[in-house]
Amino acid sequence: MVIHVPTNPAAHYAFDAAAWVSATLAARWQHRRWPEQALRLSEVTRPSYFIALGLGALIGAWVFGSVNSLRSVLAPSHSIAGALAGGIVGVELWKALNGVRVSTGGALVLPICVGITVGRFGCFFAGLPDYTYGVPTSVPWAVDLGDGIGRHPVQLYESLSMAAFAIVYVCARLKDARWAREHAFHAMIIFYACQRFIWEFLKPYPAVVGPLNVFHFLMGGLVAYGLFWWGRGRTRQLGAA
Repeated sequence: MVIHVPTNPAAHYAFDAAAWVSATLAARWQHRRWPEQALRLSEVTRPSYFIALGLGALIGAWVFGSVNSLRSVLAPSHSIAGALAGGIVGVELWKALNGVRVSTGGALVLPICVGITVGRFGCFFAGLPDYTYGVPTSVPWAVDLGDGIGRHPVQLYESLSMAAFAIVYVCARLKDARWAREHAFHAMIIFYACQRFIWEFLKPYPAVVGPLNVFHFLMGGLVAYGLFWWGRGRTRQLGAA
C-alpha cells in the first residue's frame, strides 16, 4: 500500500516563491528578536558581500546539480546543497579579500532553515521530473509520485529534519545557549550535511565511489568546514581567556 501524491512540475515554482517569502519573514523575526546579529552583519559587510553570496550560491547550485544529473540524464540541474556550498565559498572568498575574520552566518540560520523546509515541498510535489525522488521501498509511508512505485519521500525527510533543527535553534537561542549564540551557523551546516548524507543513500543517484554519490562527498566537505571553524572559534576563545 502506498500514498498516492498528486504532482505537477509547476509546484516547484510555487513553493520556491513560498520559500523566499517564508525565509524573508523568518529573517525579519530573527533580526527583531536578536538585533545584535543583524547589527554585526551590517557592521562588517558591504553590498558586495551579498553579491558574492548570491553569485556563489547560483554557481554552486548549477555546478553541483549538473555534475550529478548529467551522469544519468542528459539535462543540467540545480541543487540546494550546491547552492549552500557555493554560497559559503563565495562568502569566505569575500571575507578573505576584505580582511573579515568573524563569523557572519548567524543572522542567516533561521532564514536558511525555513527556506529549505518550505522549498523541499516544491521538490516533492514536482514529482518525478524533479529528479529528487527516493528509491523504491515498502515502508508504510511510501509515496507514489505517478509511476505506481512506492518510494521514500526523501524530500520530506529533509524538510522535517531542517524544521526540527530550526525549532531546536530557536529554543536554544531563547535560553541564550552559547552554541546557538556563537556557532549557530556552523552547527546548522554540520547538521544539514549529516542528515543529507544519510538521505543520499535513499536516492537513485549514480555512485562515484562504492555507494557514495557526488553529494556524499560534498556533504563530507561541509561537515569538515563546520567542524574546522567551530573548533577554530573555540581555540580563539580559550586563547583570549
